[in-house]
Amino acid sequence: MKQSVAEAPNDSGNPQVATLKSTLLGNARQYGIYLALVVVIAIFEVLTGGRLLFPNNFVALFQQNAYVLVLAIGMLMVIIGTHIDLSVGSVVAFIGGMGAFMMKNWGLNWFLAIVLMLALGLIVGIWQGFWVAYVGVPAFVTTLGGMLVFRGLATVIAGESIPLRSREFRAISKDFLPNIFGFWFGLDGLTLVVGAVVILLVIVMQIRRRSHTIRVGLQAEPKSWMIIKCVLATLVIGFVTYLLASSGNQTQGGIPIVLVIIAVLVGIYWFVLNRMVLGRDIYAVGGNRKAAVLSGIDTRKVDFKIFLNMGLLAAIAAIITLSRLASATAQTGMEFEMDAIAACFIGGAAVAGGVGTIPGAMVGALIMGVLNQGLSIMGADAAIVKIIKGLVVIIAVAYDLISKRHKK
Repeated sequence: MKQSVAEAPNDSGNPQVATLKSTLLGNARQYGIYLALVVVIAIFEVLTGGRLLFPNNFVALFQQNAYVLVLAIGMLMVIIGTHIDLSVGSVVAFIGGMGAFMMKNWGLNWFLAIVLMLALGLIVGIWQGFWVAYVGVPAFVTTLGGMLVFRGLATVIAGESIPLRSREFRAISKDFLPNIFGFWFGLDGLTLVVGAVVILLVIVMQIRRRSHTIRVGLQAEPKSWMIIKCVLATLVIGFVTYLLASSGNQTQGGIPIVLVIIAVLVGIYWFVLNRMVLGRDIYAVGGNRKAAVLSGIDTRKVDFKIFLNMGLLAAIAAIITLSRLASATAQTGMEFEMDAIAACFIGGAAVAGGVGTIPGAMVGALIMGVLNQGLSIMGADAAIVKIIKGLVVIIAVAYDLISKRHKK
């Protein structure tokens, strides 16, 4: 039986479907972050004479700034919970120093060293979480003290420098996934396959999410916007896939190992924040702590778990950083906490807590990474880098506060 025109499904006549204009205006902050990333990349692509997006420079963007991406995940949870962590840079130096010390002086296997470094990160998280959650010392004070304590321990352990000679450990940040499919027209086959699979998954997820939203009776985005997003995602993922597939050298290239680590962490913590009770509790505590207590949430346990996760992620950042630098020094991790905090605020996390997303934090971290990479390629002075990054943080927070005032 043919369906009449009046009965045909149409976005414009369906009250469950928003208009394109209302969708864009309602998500201006979220989409604005992605636009800001594109603008920053375009600016530095011009300023560097097109060198920013050379395939090997693009890979280096992730290898050299992986610490920002990893720490931003943990820092986002801390900020959503209305806290702050000023100690992560010092914790990275301390755990990295311990890892190098164990491998050099104790002759410890690289894999066992990684396990112990992760355990040490959890111990640090337990230590700081205890003071914040169960003693009631403000996180600012606790982590400020931690910044001094762990920097001092790093100085005692690492001294001037502890070299790292383990080839397997150094491969974490330097090497790529095995080239199991060979090269196709000079491009890494595995990367091309992964890129195609990711594009397909993104399209399927967009379609399923929109269908589910309509099915449960909520207002969905217009079909035209879903199509636009799928096209843009395909173009971006395709371009990134090309850059990765053409990177490396004659023997290896494609997807760097460190990028896989970041992708796994993003997937895990996105699931934690969006699908698990812990994630809902963190948002509830950050949104209104008193209401969370009245609703039966154990806010102390939530705070403790936040810092436990921060300690674990700081340990992962320490492993990646030690692998990349191939040595541990007392100065490792200087200002890492500033980059992580900046990434979260740039990515839309609210100063007052309760608001923030993993994708937003990752975009903010990429903006910080592009700033680091672009200014490094240009040979900018370290002082100029700090000035620019400081201004970016102020502008991001100011934009958040101003946009909230306009909504009232």
